[in-house]
Amino acid sequence: MAFLISTPESGVDSIALTYALLDPIMTVARPAAAFVAAAVAGLTENLFSFNDQKVSVIPDLTCPVDGCCDGVDCSPEEHRAHHSLFEKLVVGLRFAFGELWADIATWFFVGLLLAGIITAVVPESIMTRFLGGGINSMIVMLLVGIPLYICATASTPIAAALVLKGVSPGAALVFLLVGPATNITSLTVVLKVLGKRATIIYLFVLASCAVVFGLILDQAYLIFGLSPQAIVGQAAEFIPRWGQLVGAFGLLVISIWPCYRAFKSRLEKPQGCAHGSQCSCKTDSSTHLVQISKTERGQKS
Repeated sequence: MAFLISTPESGVDSIALTYALLDPIMTVARPAAAFVAAAVAGLTENLFSFNDQKVSVIPDLTCPVDGCCDGVDCSPEEHRAHHSLFEKLVVGLRFAFGELWADIATWFFVGLLLAGIITAVVPESIMTRFLGGGINSMIVMLLVGIPLYICATASTPIAAALVLKGVSPGAALVFLLVGPATNITSLTVVLKVLGKRATIIYLFVLASCAVVFGLILDQAYLIFGLSPQAIVGQAAEFIPRWGQLVGAFGLLVISIWPCYRAFKSRLEKPQGCAHGSQCSCKTDSSTHLVQISKTERGQKS
């Protein structure tokens, strides 16, 4: 439970985007609030948990570079000599600019698109009136963010656009915390794996911590006399103009294929079962994962 809450907000991508699109205060407040909420939720679940069944976990020690060994039959000292530092760096960079960015590129541009729509269409008076600060603003953001299906990457530019439109930093923080952590996928996992009680604890603790930290953040801006609209997105000033252009061009280049592939997959019809439309094969994703896990264990044994 703590992992599900903290991971979206404490990832390197989320922290970097928060610093670039918002401001340093929000960059610190976002992972800090997620850490506290995750710890409180995890401890609360353990406090009310009466399941003493111990589950043995088998760690995956397979070489992450090229799978040259399973990490069991060869010692760590022996495995260190299998690959040079250069090979490890190449694999890490390939993953960062390949698989990792492919997973978040589409959502990132969706967030930019929604942020642009909010900036151009939504009147500032409406945002200031209903989301300008206070407990009511936090509750409105809870009602909006909890059922919303959005990832941490896409939520960051949207939060920046909301702040520019007059939304208080605390309300934006509530949106950043509850939006990615309470999407339908996360809640489904919690409900199926941990049960109804854990799901209730998950939502209650996360919502409560989000509101508390939102109110604290608004007070921090008032105490230091800072205007959120004046400092949001100012991190770009530290980068020269040519660096911004080169970075933007590089970002577009590495985003063409992932976005095209995601767009193409949305247009293509899902492939049916190989046995025909009348087949009664189970296609549940959890069943499929269990079958893969059993297959891998059989191969290792």
